[in-house]
Amino acid sequence: MSEFGFSSTADEVLADKDLKGRTVLVTGGYSGLGQETARAMAAKGAHVILSGRDATKLSATADAIAEGTGAKVDTLVCDLASLDSVRKAAAEANDRFERIDLLINNAGVMACDEAKTADGFEMQFGTNHIGHFLLTNLLMPLVEKGDRPRIVNLSSRGHHIAPVDFDDPNFENRPYEKWQSYGQSKTANVLFAVGLEERLADKGIHAYALHPGGIHTNLGRHMTEEDMQNLMARIQKAAEERGEKPDPFKTIPQGAATTCWVATAEELEGAGGLYCEDCHVADEDNEDTGGGVRSYAIDKDKAERLWTMSEEMVGQNFAY
Repeated sequence: MSEFGFSSTADEVLADKDLKGRTVLVTGGYSGLGQETARAMAAKGAHVILSGRDATKLSATADAIAEGTGAKVDTLVCDLASLDSVRKAAAEANDRFERIDLLINNAGVMACDEAKTADGFEMQFGTNHIGHFLLTNLLMPLVEKGDRPRIVNLSSRGHHIAPVDFDDPNFENRPYEKWQSYGQSKTANVLFAVGLEERLADKGIHAYALHPGGIHTNLGRHMTEEDMQNLMARIQKAAEERGEKPDPFKTIPQGAATTCWVATAEELEGAGGLYCEDCHVADEDNEDTGGGVRSYAIDKDKAERLWTMSEEMVGQNFAY
């Protein structure tokens, strides 16, 4: 399906693309994969909106990208761990901007110690899924005005770790475990794309989820040395069981490639609800530890259940 793969970079994926006239909003846009995605798209002429918690970091990154690419770069302060902040950011965006053609839900937190969001949700589920769920739906008036709009959710192969626990998503009745929490939040990112596709495909809006690869970014800022050693041991063991060597870590430009491919690939035109990795659509696979998407992450019934639960958690219904 794609001429690109594991080692492709964001610039290579976008080499023959012209993004002039396209407006791209990237959450978590001032560092890591979000920053590289924004830079690469700005370099192809896109109007980029960087969203994140820290106004100072947003401003500095926006200035650097604008200076380096000549593109128009705006900023939008939004803390995904606060529904109030999300609502204020969405209201500001709807007031300031004309449309969003590409919504890149890139921000996230990984393997943090037990913590709660401002609204009492478990931090990883609340930030990675619930914050993006509310923001995406509140930005929909802008997305609906977009040209061939796409919504891209950054998930992870971490979704292999755990499905969504619909009975206890916030770890209120079971011991908190950081990787189980991360896994269910990444599964939710995939299910959210499935739910969006079911509702919006008829409007010409398509949604996707993806695994960017293993990359050293500040996403891992909460991980201890022991966490990193345990993670590497799991990766090594899984590769040995497959009779393979572990995949090397990707560079940040390589890690942003699948995001850029999913957002722009002509091969995906008119199709959504898909999970992608290494610049291709992944197969459904419940066994392979080295790739694929688990069936529970693309199950339409589970996607509907997650949507209903998410509406209850944010106290707002969204009908399309």
